[in-house]
This record gives sequence, structure tokens and C-alpha cells, in this order.
Amino acid sequence: MNVTAMLLADSRFPGGGHVHSGGLEEAASRGLVRTEDDLPAFLRNRVRTAGALAAVFAAAAARPDPDWLLLDAELDARTPSAAQRTASRAQGRATARAAKLMSPLVTGLLAITPRPHHPVILGALVGTPGDAALAAAYLSVSGPASASVRLLGLDPLRVNAIVADLAAEITAVAARAAATAHHDPADLPAPGSPGLDVLAEEHDRHHREEVRLFAS
Repeated sequence: MNVTAMLLADSRFPGGGHVHSGGLEEAASRGLVRTEDDLPAFLRNRVRTAGALAAVFAAAAARPDPDWLLLDAELDARTPSAAQRTASRAQGRATARAAKLMSPLVTGLLAITPRPHHPVILGALVGTPGDAALAAAYLSVSGPASASVRLLGLDPLRVNAIVADLAAEITAVAARAAATAHHDPADLPAPGSPGLDVLAEEHDRHHREEVRLFAS
């Protein structure tokens, strides 16, 4: 993984990821995730669905001749949850704001789409399909894993071990995504999870009614 990809995947990067739980907060409020034993299944589902979708578009956005506007529109069409679309664009805009001094590409991309989806700006910055896909797949589980510690007080050592145990799954998802980077945007895979869509919409509704720790 190149240094830019590592930087963007680092939880210390000021891209706004810390305010998003990837559905973990709503899952916890429903009792679907209570302990460290519940977390692996949740994270595995995320990387296979939302993570795979993000990895596909991050890889495509990292190719040498990307049509970022078309990729952004195609990802929008593959994200049925309005709450998830909003969260992705919020993270994309925050990442772009934090990365403006890193790459002149950011200015060009923002001129095309002022609020890009997060995987699109991630791929544009990384510039290598395999590395971009790996960063996107990893972020799909690292964010919710971190949220589980803050929300549920789970043992951070065990949570990190759980993420490490998903290494083969994360790598496989990224490899499959990178293999599709050259496809026409309209033909890119569209993995999804109706369950995560429901959690996102319910979290958004509850967030409007009461204070929640995470924006999504």
C-alpha cells in the first residue's frame, strides 16, 4: 500500500470519519451488537457489502483516466439509502478539505463534483487501484470497530484483534474490486446490504429526534 493510501486509512487523518459509525450505533441501540462476540459478524457483513462497493469505486477512481463525474453518479445510483448517500458525501467533502494541500487533483475533482462520494475522492488521491480498494475496504470496518469501543466500551485490544482476523477477507474484497477498475462505470458491480440501508435510515430518523453520538 502506498503512503497516501496509508495516510488516508489512518484514523488520525482529519477526514471526518470519526463522526460516522457505519451503522454500528443503530445496530447497538437495537441490541444487535452488544459484546465483542457480536462484532465480527457485523464487520464481516460490512466489508462484503458496503466495503466491497466502496472498494470498487475507489479502485475505478484511481485508474489513470477516470471519469470522476460519471463514477460519482454511478455510485449514487448504487446507494439506495439517502442517509448513506449523505454520509458518503459528507466524508468525501471532509476528506477533500483535509487533502487540499496534499494534491492538486482535489481542486480539479471539486470543480467537477463539489461534494464527491468518499470512495471517489479516496481513489483519486491514492491513484493506484489496488491500494485505493484496500484502503476503502479497510475503512469500511475500522470505523465501525472504533465506534464500538466508544459506544459500548468494548475492549480495544480485542476489537483490534477482530479487525486483524478480517485481514484475509479485506484483502480478498480489495483484490476483486481492483480487478474491475478498468470496467465501464455503468458495468461496475453493485454489492449492497438492505439491512445496512435500513439501519442507516433508522439512525438518520432517530438522529433527528434525539442527540446521537455519531452522524451516521
